[in-house]
Formats: sequence, C-alpha cells, structure tokens
Amino acid sequence: MPLKTGKTLAASLEGIILEKFQVHRFAVDLTVKSISAAEPTGRVDFGGGEYAAAGRTPVEPVRERPDDSYKWWSLPRGCYFVEFNETLKLAEDEIAILEPSDRLMRAGGSHAPAFLRGTVAPIETLLLVDVPRIQIKQNARISHLRLLSIE
Repeated sequence: MPLKTGKTLAASLEGIILEKFQVHRFAVDLTVKSISAAEPTGRVDFGGGEYAAAGRTPVEPVRERPDDSYKWWSLPRGCYFVEFNETLKLAEDEIAILEPSDRLMRAGGSHAPAFLRGTVAPIETLLLVDVPRIQIKQNARISHLRLLSIE
C-alpha cells in the first residue's frame, strides 16, 4: 500500500483552514471544530437490537482574554468526542489513517488510530485526556491524516 502525498490527500478534503500549515509531505493536520463530553452509558450487544451510543454534551470554549480571537476548551481528565473542521471523500482504492499528533500526546491527550474509508463527514474521534487538565484552542491541529492506495 503506497503512501500518497499530503497534496494528494488535501484534494480529498474539504474544510482545510490554512493549507500552508496543515499540508505536509505525507500527511495533513486536522483541526478541532467542536468538542463534546461523552455521557455514560453506551451499550453494545451481539445483535445490535440493544445498541445505544454514549450521549454527548457540548463543551463550550471560553476566551482566556477579552481581546482573544479564538476560544479555548479546558478539559479535565476523561473522554470527549472531537469533531474536526475537515471532511473526507476517498476513492474506492484509498484508505486514510487518522492518528494523534505528537503535540497532543505530549500535552496529555490521545486518541486511538483509525482507518477511514469512503465519505467521512464529519470526521470524528474519541479524545482521551490522561492528565488532570488539557487546554485545546479552537482550530488546534491535534491529529494527522495519512492516505494509502490499496492495490
């Protein structure tokens, strides 16, 4: 499975904020649009008849200073649903890999890598905050997306 360039992947994405900072040689950074707290309790069963997704409660970002253009989410330890600004549309012979950025992990957050196929709108992930608190700014680049060609 050959790895495709960031420019090739960018052509499959909508909602990129600033291409010159987000598009790299073999990846594109994804940016945070919204964050919701995961509310217990989800349910998973064998047949799916009793399946229930975990609830979501939007977390509102706040300005640190009155003159700030962008707001921050201040997230205590826990699980959160993150929706990205970007949406994805892949060809039949393509698969994308979503992975957390190094900066996110060094700040105390993470999410599981995920394989994406077809049209994904919105792109979402489950953010895990493993430190007492993490702050994330609106449009922060917290994840990388890479594109592979399936042969």
